[in-house]
Amino acid sequence: MAKLTKKQKEAYAKVDSSRSYDLAAASALVKDITNVKFDASVDLAIRLGVDPRKANQMVRGVVTLPHGTGKDVKVLALVTPDKEAEALEAGADYVGLDEYLQKIKGGWTDVDVIITMPSVMGKLGPLGRVLGPRGLMPNPKTGTVTMDVAKAVKDVKAGKIDFKVDKTGIIHAAIGKVSFDAQKIEENANELIQTIIKLKPTTAKGTYVKSVFMSSTMSPSIEVEVKAV
Repeated sequence: MAKLTKKQKEAYAKVDSSRSYDLAAASALVKDITNVKFDASVDLAIRLGVDPRKANQMVRGVVTLPHGTGKDVKVLALVTPDKEAEALEAGADYVGLDEYLQKIKGGWTDVDVIITMPSVMGKLGPLGRVLGPRGLMPNPKTGTVTMDVAKAVKDVKAGKIDFKVDKTGIIHAAIGKVSFDAQKIEENANELIQTIIKLKPTTAKGTYVKSVFMSSTMSPSIEVEVKAV
């Protein structure tokens, strides 16, 4: 194991691993223990008491963070010519169809979100091998396959994120930047957690939210008190 730097040791010393913190305290602490020279992301890891292998226990959804993600999200709108002006006006970074389908076929995926229309989804099917593993395949459940392209683009730009429980039962999501003040981090985190709580499957038994950990890029993890959220 690599040796910890002086700053890393100081950060670990500030986190009491024997206890959990309420959301406000965790949000303040994550700023205090982050010493990188860039604007690090703040992330949540939420372990759920579900079995993702069962379709009726899959937890997936979208949430619009009240203070955005702090990230400049690159949006590609794959739309027909009659929707191009609408997508551009809403703030899409790339707009078109066939030329971008060819670029994606060649391996180009330099975007964060792809928004498209129901009539175009048939053309995206063959690109599943490229888009699927990168989490870029549009999905009606996340609002990225829609006729209201302008609203979808604006929502994503405003801080809308989608989340999905992984095969180990954990949801990972970026909920802001360390440059945010602690209250904004707390409010974004709370919005995500409350949304996940509302999506509890009726078939899930026992404790639903098992643990919540907050961290920033390269920082120690801070355990959040589950009862407090």
